[in-house]
Amino acid sequence: MKRLIRHEEIDRILSCEDEILPSSGFAASVMDAVRREAAAPPPIPFPWKRALPGLVVAGLALAMVLIAGVVAIAQLGRASTIPQLSMSWPSVLAPIFQRNMESAAIWTVLALLVTLVSVKLSMRLASGRV
Repeated sequence: MKRLIRHEEIDRILSCEDEILPSSGFAASVMDAVRREAAAPPPIPFPWKRALPGLVVAGLALAMVLIAGVVAIAQLGRASTIPQLSMSWPSVLAPIFQRNMESAAIWTVLALLVTLVSVKLSMRLASGRV
């Protein structure tokens, strides 16, 4: 059975002013850690100057894709016939792509070129040659 501690016993235990000493070597190890931390070089900053053009291009590409999607939806909405649910997407989008086949080919080539340039640039940056 547990024995309850009275207030007097708690006061007596807490009133003891024994000096608390750290274990041997504790202060030295803490000071060594502080010195190591102070001697460490600062962290490498993120290269925003290199990343900013890519972020801008990605933002513009996303905006263009969103605008193209809105235009495509608007063209579908203006169509005289409402596409049936049984129709597949290629047959619904076929009139749009038939009218803009040349434009689609240009955008496809442009996308492939941008992909090639970004892959080559990232491989060059990763290899350390700038």
